[in-house]
Amino acid sequence: MQAAPTIPDARPATTNLRRKVAAYVALTKPRVIELLLVVTAPTMILAANGLPDLWLVIATLIGGAMSAGSAGAFNCYIDRDIDRVMKRTKGRPLVTGELTDREALVFAYALGAASIVWLWAFTNWLAAALSLAAILLYVVFYSLILKRRTAQNIVWGGVAGCMPVLIGWAAVTGSLDWAPFILFLIIFLWTPPHYWPLSMKYKDDYAAAGVPMLAVVRGRAQVGLQVVLYAWATVAASLLLVPVAGMGLLYTSVALVTGGWFVYETHRLYGLAIRGEEVSPMRVFHGSIVYLSLLFLAVGIDPLLPF
Repeated sequence: MQAAPTIPDARPATTNLRRKVAAYVALTKPRVIELLLVVTAPTMILAANGLPDLWLVIATLIGGAMSAGSAGAFNCYIDRDIDRVMKRTKGRPLVTGELTDREALVFAYALGAASIVWLWAFTNWLAAALSLAAILLYVVFYSLILKRRTAQNIVWGGVAGCMPVLIGWAAVTGSLDWAPFILFLIIFLWTPPHYWPLSMKYKDDYAAAGVPMLAVVRGRAQVGLQVVLYAWATVAASLLLVPVAGMGLLYTSVALVTGGWFVYETHRLYGLAIRGEEVSPMRVFHGSIVYLSLLFLAVGIDPLLPF
């Protein structure tokens, strides 16, 4: 009796496909994308002084996500050597071998080009040009030039992370004004007190990789002091938006309350550092994300209120 033919098991192929897709997604640094999108939509509401066209918002967020994803993929390709050294990044797809270097580079170029074409087609040329500038700033200015050469890398390299507010404003108005530059300044000043606590926690990782983060080249007390100073500057910049953009009671209250809490947390970190006690830098790191999210939530809600 002839044996029945065996049917190939499709599960391994499906599993491999899922792993491949997950690797490409990881290459884009989704958590960074989420944070960038959090600041884009409220900026568009402020630019429109109300609710902008829903499709315009969706198109801008899609284009912005692709642009940020491209920059993240380029960064993973450029930093693949130090990612293999650092414990924090050992799970990235170019370290694990889920993706080849060529696959990552082709993906980064394709996603970047698609983001520019998308934004040009569905928003306007200014938003597309600003998106291209953001990619170049992150890839060339930060990843290739600054990151491995100076302890101020995250300060000036953070300019790329400020670009979504300009892109969102440009998508709505087709131009730029003082208000988006104030929002730009807020994120610019917020980036060091957000990222430097993370570098304090992973100081040994950065040292092993030869990356001169501030926590590597300076003591904890100096890092803590810089975090405090930038936090104060961030809160001051957030209050500039009140007269410049005519913000109301909600935004003003949120900026004062959350800003005071953010500054308190940075002072707490600094106090523990100068006393030589155990510090909890990730408390400031996560707190900074909450602060920025609440602040931009207020940016998006305030123009919709009658007061």
